[in-house]
Amino acid sequence: MTTPGLRERKKQQVRERISGIATMLFFERGFDEVSVAEIAEAAGVSKMTVFNYFPRKEELFFDRMPQLIEMITSAVRDRQPGVTAPDALRDLWVGLFDARHPLAGMHDDMGVFWRVVLGSTALRARVREVLEEIEALMARLFAEAGEPHPEMTAALVLAAVRVRYAESARRIMGGEPADSFRAGQRARIVAAWNEAVAAASRA
Repeated sequence: MTTPGLRERKKQQVRERISGIATMLFFERGFDEVSVAEIAEAAGVSKMTVFNYFPRKEELFFDRMPQLIEMITSAVRDRQPGVTAPDALRDLWVGLFDARHPLAGMHDDMGVFWRVVLGSTALRARVREVLEEIEALMARLFAEAGEPHPEMTAALVLAAVRVRYAESARRIMGGEPADSFRAGQRARIVAAWNEAVAAASRA
């Protein structure tokens, strides 16, 4: 009998194969030009299987969002005593940045990623939805942690990160190597985060 652990690993492998093939096709041809049926055929699965793993086509492209949600939640709920919820999230973001994690957006190949996003109305709309979802999650977690201004803090912090993230994307799409401004961008992100938290505390 297959153990639950093995079953989950197999499901994760299928999910990653579908997502990887979809991403390759999106990068080659653009999001709107690739159908779910084509992705399913290339991955060797049925169209229904694709939708079982990814209920929306946009989720095939933003496949790391569940991972990000889990990271954000764990960072706040599992933080060390004496660490505030906003500081825990800041440290998470800096850790991702320093580890050159794809979610930090500081890779030279992110230019291709964002060009696909900009070329698709559906993906641009999904970006806005994701930001709203993340802001709502942060506000709930901050409230749960007893932060005095949870909604304001979440809104200002996310806005600060979004501005810096967009700046990185523009510079990378403009041809600047990510490593050429990595250190300065790290410092700007930390400063913007801390300023946002301070501003929220004065609200």
